Amino acid sequence: MESIVLSFCFGAALGLFLQRSRFCFFCVTRDFIDTRDASGLLGILAALAVGTIGYHLVFGLFVPDPGTGRLPPDAHIGPVSWALALAALVFGAGMSLSGSCISAHLYRLGEGAIGSVIALIGVLVGFGLGFMTWNSLYLVSIDEAPVIWLPGLLGYSGSIVVQIVVLGGLAIFLMARHVPAATLQPNERARFVDRLLYRRWPAHVGGLLIGALAVMAYLRVAPLGVTAELGSLARTAGGRVDLLPERLQGLDGFAGCATAIKETVLSENGALILGLVLASFTSALFARDFQPQPVNAAKALGNLFGGILMGWGAMTALGCTVGTLLSGIMAAAISGWVFAFFCLLGLWLTWRLQRALAK
Repeated sequence: MESIVLSFCFGAALGLFLQRSRFCFFCVTRDFIDTRDASGLLGILAALAVGTIGYHLVFGLFVPDPGTGRLPPDAHIGPVSWALALAALVFGAGMSLSGSCISAHLYRLGEGAIGSVIALIGVLVGFGLGFMTWNSLYLVSIDEAPVIWLPGLLGYSGSIVVQIVVLGGLAIFLMARHVPAATLQPNERARFVDRLLYRRWPAHVGGLLIGALAVMAYLRVAPLGVTAELGSLARTAGGRVDLLPERLQGLDGFAGCATAIKETVLSENGALILGLVLASFTSALFARDFQPQPVNAAKALGNLFGGILMGWGAMTALGCTVGTLLSGIMAAAISGWVFAFFCLLGLWLTWRLQRALAK
């Protein structure tokens, strides 16, 4: 019961941070591609830097000697294969088509976004399709794929140095190309409560808070991730109507956003998602961001198809931009970096194609 309560609290904090800082992997990448506004991407790098340092400190408690070949418990460190790259590429395309990543669709539920409801239905369908293709991909690509953990190769000190240098290099690259967005100048005399509840938080503030939250969540319950409950719902429903294979080869032995058959009404990840949506709803009400808007047929189709692609990609990659990218890179997993690269590539290619077709 304690883990359920903690998961709900962590989810509520995550929902608040996501909603107030508009922390959406697709949106911040689109802002940089379109207008060279790198503030959102720099916020993600801030989260990864804080999480990297915090995770390594926690790892020292769990695995004092990383050179033994033992992996830290429950950390999102997955196999590196061409199936992971393909899944990330497809996930990135789905983000572009649906207009958000899965975590952003969840916090936008709290803002009354009808398109997010459609996208999340697509995600459930995509998970079902992912379960159907899992065994084939597992046998030809995933089964023998290496699981690469940087501290196991470089030690904790070497791993931290490599990660911080890479993150710092990316930050320098982004800042050199950054064009600040034209925004209203904040009122320096505005009350603290006004800034906290009604104004958008700076991206770096959201990133620092999410990075710290990710470390606390891993230490007390589990790494942050938002797809385990969605996948479990899809797996349970598909199994009951005999749409899925009787056995999913090797799936339950991997770390990541586990998608076990549901045996309880509210799992730890379910409590996290519930807290996320309720907190984002409360935050949206205070900030007057709760604005349900109808979607046209074309947009609804994009939400649905994009959600299906994200669901398939998240199932095959054992997580999404939170579970595999954010928690994976913080854990110094090469799988997290591979997912990040191909996810951004899929997003960029699809975005360019959408723009070309719109002309």
